[in-house]
Amino acid sequence: MKTAADHLLELVRIPSVSSQSNRTVIEYAERSLQSKGWSTRRIAYHDPSAEEKINLIAAPPTQDSAARDVDLAFFCHTDTVPYSAEWPRALDPFIKDGNLHGCGACDVKGFLACLLAAAEQITPVNIADGLRIVLTSDEEIGCIGTAHLLAAHAIKPRRAVIGEPTSLRVARAGKGYCLASITIHGKEAHSALPSSGASAIYAAARMISVIEEFSNELSQEQHNFFDPAFTTINIGTIHGGTAKNIIPGQCEFMVEWRPIPGQPPDKVLDRLHRIVERMKNADPRFDYRITAVRNQPGFETLEDSQLVSTIKDITGLLSTSIPFASEASLLSAIANEVVVIGPGDMRSAHSNREFVPLAELDSATRLAATLMRR
Repeated sequence: MKTAADHLLELVRIPSVSSQSNRTVIEYAERSLQSKGWSTRRIAYHDPSAEEKINLIAAPPTQDSAARDVDLAFFCHTDTVPYSAEWPRALDPFIKDGNLHGCGACDVKGFLACLLAAAEQITPVNIADGLRIVLTSDEEIGCIGTAHLLAAHAIKPRRAVIGEPTSLRVARAGKGYCLASITIHGKEAHSALPSSGASAIYAAARMISVIEEFSNELSQEQHNFFDPAFTTINIGTIHGGTAKNIIPGQCEFMVEWRPIPGQPPDKVLDRLHRIVERMKNADPRFDYRITAVRNQPGFETLEDSQLVSTIKDITGLLSTSIPFASEASLLSAIANEVVVIGPGDMRSAHSNREFVPLAELDSATRLAATLMRR
């Protein structure tokens, strides 16, 4: 019987950056689960680069993996972010000072390893009814695999446990994640003759200044379970112009916001459209286009819900919230209770410092096994 650390050492060695197919990770999990009598069902699609991506639904012995309505489902994504060429041991995991290091060690192959180890420990007669393990693809680039599952109406859990590194504190609330691209068209001209053109970069600067004012306004609407306690807005990238001596005819920038639970995710988008209308009326030389890229709301499960209370009793740790995006935003639309939990700390993820404590792998395996039992 393999431990979670045994599984994780093998899983980290499998490259599964979002730009690649996740088939090899899925096949590894299938072999482990099927060896214990679990049945599996693949739901595949191809991404825009024609790479095959696979979502997997696994059901314990005597349960039907095709049944849509279930009581409890564990969700775990199988992709990782890209890793730097300066990280030579990204796919060569090692254990040092009680920690397992490697790409995906905590985000989120560590949780997958714990699910596989827990499934191996439980005899079929002790497994709870209506239980599923769901492995998803392309979470790191927009929860695309989960969106495919929901569009296919493939599963509808009453309770959902999503794996993400939380140092084993149950996160019962999380901010959403929204993204929009704003393109401004002006008029190119020689920079020595400014009256002949209209600078899209100047227009973008004016608009960004107004967005900053709106961001300060948003900070007054607070949810004290978060730090920071308000919806944050960020202008992450800006591109414009063609040469130093040409008045720029186009400028594009990305606006990202993370709405607190209970706040409509399109509140910011609606304001952006109103800002654009005012600016167009003030100076009709410019044309503006807003393209919504992602629009995922926050989620929140009550402190006294059965799932939160059960996990707190098992771990002995207080509940928390998460400021980062997760599949919980999508799954909260179909599940009554949604939580996020897993071994490791997100502060080490997405970097060459990524690791997960072995002790947390053991604790997470025991937690998963307890939740899986009848």
